[in-house]
Amino acid sequence: MNATKNNIGNNSTTRRKKTKTTAPTTKGIRRVDASNERQLRSSKRPTEISSNLSTSDAFLKTCFMPKLKENDITVKQTKRKSAKIERDFYKSLSQLAKHYDITTMPTQHFNYPYNISLALRDIEAQLKTKSENWQSIQLIEKGSKTYFAIEERCNTGATLFYVPVVPLYQLLHNKVHRKAACLLLSVCAYLYRNADVPYYRQEDSYLYYNYEMLNDWLEQDEEIEDSHNSKKELQRAEIIGDVMGQKISNPKNLLFFEQRLKRFRPKDRFDKECLQLSEKAFKIYCDYPNESIFRNAHFNNAVKSEDMNEDDYYNEETVVAMDKYISFFAESDGLIYDNLTSMVNNEFNEYAETQEPMIFKTFDGSDLSDKNLDFENQLFKVLNELCRLLN
Repeated sequence: MNATKNNIGNNSTTRRKKTKTTAPTTKGIRRVDASNERQLRSSKRPTEISSNLSTSDAFLKTCFMPKLKENDITVKQTKRKSAKIERDFYKSLSQLAKHYDITTMPTQHFNYPYNISLALRDIEAQLKTKSENWQSIQLIEKGSKTYFAIEERCNTGATLFYVPVVPLYQLLHNKVHRKAACLLLSVCAYLYRNADVPYYRQEDSYLYYNYEMLNDWLEQDEEIEDSHNSKKELQRAEIIGDVMGQKISNPKNLLFFEQRLKRFRPKDRFDKECLQLSEKAFKIYCDYPNESIFRNAHFNNAVKSEDMNEDDYYNEETVVAMDKYISFFAESDGLIYDNLTSMVNNEFNEYAETQEPMIFKTFDGSDLSDKNLDFENQLFKVLNELCRLLN
């Protein structure tokens, strides 16, 4: 069984119907002594309204400002600004193309702003196929500078990355696959100790709270169907969870990781798959020894500080946080599992968005060599494969 799929609620906003424009109820106000078309004609002319002051001399004494010569001043300023925007644009475009190894379409021979519009359309189409994490592209004008800004984001596919430990416990007591299980134990030790994947027996973890809630329900309502079996499942989740928690947190399982890989000789297909997965995890461990899966997680997906309000630190989460869908848990079988996933899915359906690793790249000449989601891309694949092997 692959990582559990979770359909996060898709909220659609109903369009409001446009109200019909109503005719104004107030008619034109008639000036004093205005004639009425419906009145009978009269030979007497209406009273003329005129000023009682002589203002002809005042007009001659008024001093007017000279007319602005747009062709000489405004047009030159506009051209200078446009030329500056174009220079910055193509400079930023050159950095972007080099960063993503893209060949851009020649657009300099087109007039401004059509050249910029064509270049934007071309680069956006290429990024969609070139970068697996590309999310959006913006052309930003900040102060006197113009540059590209790109948002990259890991697409987790609304998946619950819940790694079961009960099957791993059973594998460790299986003579045929014990060595393969030791490899997976080293993988889990890396995920827990270095990548910061939460463990469900930790009191501050999201799943600990959910397991406790299920336990409270069972204790309060003895008439729940299959209450006895559910209590046994919960008891097993607690006991085995505590035992495996000690093993996974043991630093020796990381210390022996490389040694276990070198000595392992696969006997069947399952062993080969465990070896391949462990080699991938060990490479990530060597390349990113101190990186956390949450390193590019941002509160409510606000990447830039200006996107956050002053009180955001105290505000409630408006997205499904990563530590809620990434975790170790007991097992993906039984009544407790069914109730647990139902609780989780019901809560997640209240959110319109999921927190995912995100980065924001600005192509303004700054160094971007270490700004990427390569670590997250590799780690999510390992998590997905590990869930499949243990289910």
